[in-house]
Amino acid sequence: HMEDNLHEWCILEYCHISTFIPTSNLYFTNLSKAAESTLLDIKKLQGANFFTNHIIDLSFAKDKICLLDPSAKNILKPEDGSDFEYFLFGGILGDDPPRDRTCELRKHGFKTRSLGNMQMTTDTAINVTKRVVEDKVAIDQIPYIDFPEIQISAKESVIMPFRYITIPHPSQSTLQTTTDELKLNLVPLLPEGMIELLKKDGDMAFEF
Repeated sequence: HMEDNLHEWCILEYCHISTFIPTSNLYFTNLSKAAESTLLDIKKLQGANFFTNHIIDLSFAKDKICLLDPSAKNILKPEDGSDFEYFLFGGILGDDPPRDRTCELRKHGFKTRSLGNMQMTTDTAINVTKRVVEDKVAIDQIPYIDFPEIQISAKESVIMPFRYITIPHPSQSTLQTTTDELKLNLVPLLPEGMIELLKKDGDMAFEF
């Protein structure tokens, strides 16, 4: 965790991660005392491991840690799941524009891999990594959408400046095209509650 505060969107992303990674396999490090206390009270994160220590101060074998770094030369591959036991994500993958805060972790000399040149949210990056190293899916075979436009009201939408994994629309999985063909209606995989948070933030922006 690389923020002083624990923003609401961050909590939603952390809870989303717990839907595809067992909480016992999640390690949140570098937390403030306040952030640690908040996360400990979240039911969806029960069983996760929380530390106020920096990752470098914990007893993990450094050569078994892979830092996901946008500037790394090597793209993450399925076989990396055999070489590493831990995958390290800074809470920086969702910055727009990117601030290269990965440099704060890079300086410790971890081995690195890249998920490509598109910015991802932290939960998306972890989901992609899981699919590659556990499910053995090549990174370019995962379905993505870049900069999706999210409708938050009849007249308003928000463009999310990141890459997301796509899934079929939960209620309308196919669409009729102008040539009477059916195509998949794919939508970005977002944390539960994220659209509601975007709507709330949109409402606040128009309060004077």
